[in-house]
Amino acid sequence: QVQLVESGGGLVQAGGSLRLSCVASGRTFSGYGLGWFRQAPGKERELVAAISWSGTRTNYADSVKGRFSISRDNTKNTVYLQMNSLKPEDTAVYHCAAGSRVYTAITTTLDVASWGQGTQVTVSS
Repeated sequence: QVQLVESGGGLVQAGGSLRLSCVASGRTFSGYGLGWFRQAPGKERELVAAISWSGTRTNYADSVKGRFSISRDNTKNTVYLQMNSLKPEDTAVYHCAAGSRVYTAITTTLDVASWGQGTQVTVSS
């Protein structure tokens, strides 16, 4: 089982930027797909961005395309989410996630084997 710890959340004004990081321990996550989900109060957890095990393929929710960028560094067991042009509707708890099957992308919560505890992102208008 891999343990995931996020950092980088905080309070930012609309139009600003934040960079989230997630470090894994317990086992290597190279070979597994990774993703970032978010959950706002009263809403379901949704996939924001996903990256393949090799880092060559990425996928984004329509609401963040062109503004967010996911990347990974397997040598550091770390996945990142660069968030630009933030909007108040991006306010949520952001969780990183590691996939459950080797060489398989994350597309829903059902594909996730491990979750981070979450980091709060608040965007003020």
